Amino acid sequence: MKKKVGILGGTFNPPHIGHLIIANEVFHALGLHEVRLMPNAIPPHKSKDIRITSEQRLKMLEIAVTDIAYLAIEKIELIRGGTSYTFDTMKILAEREANTDFYFIIGGDQVEYLPKWHRIDELLKIVQLVGVARPSTSIETAYPITTLDIPQIDISSSVIRKRLENGETTRFLLPDNVRDYIEKEKLYEI
Repeated sequence: MKKKVGILGGTFNPPHIGHLIIANEVFHALGLHEVRLMPNAIPPHKSKDIRITSEQRLKMLEIAVTDIAYLAIEKIELIRGGTSYTFDTMKILAEREANTDFYFIIGGDQVEYLPKWHRIDELLKIVQLVGVARPSTSIETAYPITTLDIPQIDISSSVIRKRLENGETTRFLLPDNVRDYIEKEKLYEI
């Protein structure tokens, strides 16, 4: 029997409860063995915030998944460095873990962007895409993806960064241990 693993990629700058809710919901809905949160090195569609290092993003993720047995970190893109394309990463993972079926989790914002993804048709041959709705997005697409209706929360890392920069509250938006780390390390302060 093949292992079923979800992959939730992102910048995780910072990781917030929305990420954890998505991972948890997909894990349970699809009966996965685990969900790996995969921070990217340089995503092709976002500019890099040089104030926060890859090591700090990784540390925040490690803190966020502490004591959640079915959540893990996949470091492949950080180790490889450079621009991250999902096809390249998933091809390597599929070859490395031939006895695993991968489920790549994307939000509605990315579902809408699928026609522009690098080598999307080839990607669909090696991984099952799982689309989850996000506020003000659609998970309707012509591509063969699994869609899940999960609880939605209108939260983003950019909103949290802005709040942190302005000294506003992030309580209940970030896991407490991640918020403590951010405060201790004085991350996101202007």
